[in-house]
Amino acid sequence: MAEFKRYGIYYAPEAGILADFGASWLGWDAELGQLVAHPDIGLPLSQVARVTSTPRKYGLHGTLKPPFRLAEGCDEADLRAALRMYSAGVAAVTLDGLTLATLGSFLALKCEGDPRALQAFAFDVVQHFDSFRAPLSDAELLRRRQGDLTFRQDELLDTWGYPYVDDEFRFHVTLSGNLGAVTMVQVRDALEIALAPILPRPFVMRELCLFGEDLQGRFHLLERFPLAGEGD
Repeated sequence: MAEFKRYGIYYAPEAGILADFGASWLGWDAELGQLVAHPDIGLPLSQVARVTSTPRKYGLHGTLKPPFRLAEGCDEADLRAALRMYSAGVAAVTLDGLTLATLGSFLALKCEGDPRALQAFAFDVVQHFDSFRAPLSDAELLRRRQGDLTFRQDELLDTWGYPYVDDEFRFHVTLSGNLGAVTMVQVRDALEIALAPILPRPFVMRELCLFGEDLQGRFHLLERFPLAGEGD
């Protein structure tokens, strides 16, 4: 059985064309736990490999509860059981769709429509599972604080182990590392064509996904938990 040093609670596309394309685009299928060939979308494959090198190890995902080490006294089986129970009572979250976007210097999928329901859901996940999170080490805190955090972000880091939760949360599915201006245009143009027929409208988050980081730093999709509760 594989050993995992950290766990994250994520969104990952359900099995289908978007999940398949995303795994191929990044070159890592987190569900199968294996490297896969990049797609031919009119870009040199060597360029695709370069621009996806940073997000590749994480797999295609949108973060809900960021990666954490398990607290003392907790194990993976406990976390899976808690996720199973929680998901059974929580309803799916629906937004207008997913769209390709430029976020700073990288490309990602982001939500269209009112994000408040998803923001509230994500923060509920952060809070509900925080008892499973080991406190950050002094070195981890220092590394995070080198990112020029605002007062609010630093407060969230202290409380929840990550600065971009609650009101600082912006859901996204990362597709690239940092890109220069020319590369950004080339890659975005190619991705827009490839993604146009496969991006969901509406976008329905029907599952929570447990990911584990192996000892080599690659993330694996360990289990999907259907959101089976009833909506309002």
